[in-house]
Amino acid sequence: MIYNDKFYPLVILMDIDELLNLMKKVKKIKIDNIEITADEIIINIPTLPPIPIPQTPPIREGIKRIVSPVEPKIEIPEVDWSPPVEKYKGYIREVQFGRPKSEGGRGKVIKIGGQRTLYRFEEVQPNPPVVTFDIFDMPMPGLPKPVREYFQDVMEDPVEWAKKCVKEFNADMVTIHHISTDPKLKNTPPKESAKLMEDLLQAVDVPFVIGGSGDPKKDPLVLEACAQVAEGEKCLLASANLDLDYKKVADAAMKYDHNVLSWTIMDPNMAKDLNRRLISHGLDGNRIVMDPTTCSLGYGIEFSINTMIRLRLAGLKGDELVNMPMSSGTTNAIGAREAWMVNPEWGDRRYRLPLWEITTGLTMLLCGVDIFMMLHPLSIAVIKEFGRLLVSKPEKIKVNTDNYEWIRA
Repeated sequence: MIYNDKFYPLVILMDIDELLNLMKKVKKIKIDNIEITADEIIINIPTLPPIPIPQTPPIREGIKRIVSPVEPKIEIPEVDWSPPVEKYKGYIREVQFGRPKSEGGRGKVIKIGGQRTLYRFEEVQPNPPVVTFDIFDMPMPGLPKPVREYFQDVMEDPVEWAKKCVKEFNADMVTIHHISTDPKLKNTPPKESAKLMEDLLQAVDVPFVIGGSGDPKKDPLVLEACAQVAEGEKCLLASANLDLDYKKVADAAMKYDHNVLSWTIMDPNMAKDLNRRLISHGLDGNRIVMDPTTCSLGYGIEFSINTMIRLRLAGLKGDELVNMPMSSGTTNAIGAREAWMVNPEWGDRRYRLPLWEITTGLTMLLCGVDIFMMLHPLSIAVIKEFGRLLVSKPEKIKVNTDNYEWIRA
């Protein structure tokens, strides 16, 4: 709405040229209910001229310069001090993935959780955080080039993809996402996912996280089929949530000896409620890993920090409905436009993308996350290195600088 000197409305709707012409004729303009649609808006902020620094006037003859007195040296007394270590009455449950050969498994065993403190300086962590490589049962649409260039030769074959993660990048765990089962994509039947799961278990000996496509009707069926062929391998079924038949996922875990990822949005009360439901259904709390949702750096990461620390502190204080290890979908960081967009002013994407994933991962690490789902090999190497430090005594820490040579390049 445009007003004249007397503040009467003059114009209801006009284009930008008419508006500019009108602005030359009126003294006051008030705009209500304006909507601007544009592909890109650039705001140029003029650089202010430097503030002149006054020069010290020359000392006239006969005037003595005033010299500040010398500050007395302050002696710092010796005091007894120890880190503010908090003692908690609770603990974080320990969850095992994989089964040793002595028990009929494939050999590799991973354990997470088991903490009794929040921070490393309070107590050395019993188990290091674990990073699991994300792979997909079909070429992932929209996978950024800085990641795709590492796996271009194996993306058509998820078995070879898993082998490459283990043999070339020393993966401790692998997450297989059965995205082709999505009815909107290939609508692959659960029995085909189960066959692929069987092939993956024979190809590599590391534990698996088994994921679906995100379809609430299809995922429980896919997870159940895969859980059956992986019986006894203590995989992590991802996931049980309030939007699907979580009881069916829990039943598959109990019947075939697996763990369950309890996924919720960023709400500690909702996480507690879902865990209560799973345990009430019969699932052992020691088989649950929580995923309270990870927002990437610059896209709500502060909400993830708040939720995860609240859950971890509640667990350490004795709440046995939330004293489970936590998982982070750190791969979400790659969805941030600052990580993948082509913009020379932002720097080379080959470094920018892993740095975005690393920063998101390190933030989640400080919040108590125990297992990270990630994509970029360089990011994974750095997070694994920091995870190793959490189980090392301070006097024995030695950083592997080979993991950081790419940053200096």
